[in-house]
Amino acid sequence: MAATVLLAEPRGFCAGVEMAIKALTWMVQVFEPPVYCYHEIVHNAAVVAAFEDAGVVFVDDISDVPEGHPVMLSAHGSAPGVVSDAHDRAAVMIDAVCPLVTKVHHEVRRMAEKGYDIIYVGHEGHDEAIGAMAEAPGATQLVDPRVGLAGFSPRDKGGVALLAQTTLGLYEWEGVLADAEERFPDLWTARRSDLCYATTNRQTAIQELASRSDVLLVVGSENSSNTQALVRVGRNAGVPTYRVDSAADIEPAWLDGAEIVGVTAGASAPDQRVQKVIEYVAPTRGVETVRVTAEDEYFPLPPQLRRFMAALQSLVEGGVACRTPGLPGPIENDREFTATEALAILGV
Repeated sequence: MAATVLLAEPRGFCAGVEMAIKALTWMVQVFEPPVYCYHEIVHNAAVVAAFEDAGVVFVDDISDVPEGHPVMLSAHGSAPGVVSDAHDRAAVMIDAVCPLVTKVHHEVRRMAEKGYDIIYVGHEGHDEAIGAMAEAPGATQLVDPRVGLAGFSPRDKGGVALLAQTTLGLYEWEGVLADAEERFPDLWTARRSDLCYATTNRQTAIQELASRSDVLLVVGSENSSNTQALVRVGRNAGVPTYRVDSAADIEPAWLDGAEIVGVTAGASAPDQRVQKVIEYVAPTRGVETVRVTAEDEYFPLPPQLRRFMAALQSLVEGGVACRTPGLPGPIENDREFTATEALAILGV
């Protein structure tokens, strides 16, 4: 039986996931089901299942959304054609793309307009990679970090830009970056790394756990890129590391002989699942939080949702003659409302 659980901080929901979950929660409270969502709102099985139970239908083709129904686009970012088609089909369309992903979309468009050949470092088939590369498909080439630049050949070695999927591991990005800088002396990269702050912070935290733990447990779903990156970081540090969606996935043999168990979670994993994992481990000496940095990032709800909710609130208040000028409505108090509280409304 484990003596101590080392609990990573930060872990779990990032600001982009917080924003997306809360936005879709507003949608299912305002509209009669079904509410449609293009791709999984975030890559977590428990979150997706909770929204499905609440009447959300997840689709992989925007043409599967019946005309006149509300639709939300996922946090991973969507291709321009998908955004346009969603506008045309939906009665109300809300784009819950993470602002950090939007930044990469802007970079792809800008560098393509300048005539650059773009190296996009990412994972084949990932929703974020598909959406970003669709901004300039003729100028962008996907480079898998496990393969590197072997197959990349630009038209002009002086006009190469390097961009990345935000959920990559630092070790994945840095290897390609070093190779690209050596091959292309005039390489353009963003002044601020494309890698998500939350991804980087969680990888730093698991490195600290790895230096002190016998076993590492990473809570998150199989299709979560940042969760899988955490698993690879732990294993690269030489510590047995296992991904679990929930405590039910833990195999007792993993914990045999482990005095100290490190626990963390990917950026789309609910903290309720983390607490259940700790309960399963049942450390005899309790839980020690290992904090490597503080996170206070906040991303406002999508502007389309804020405008819609403000209009709806005004209509309702006006209809019952109870307008209270100067007092905020629930949408204005969003900074104090968490995704964990939103999921609790759905019974998670």
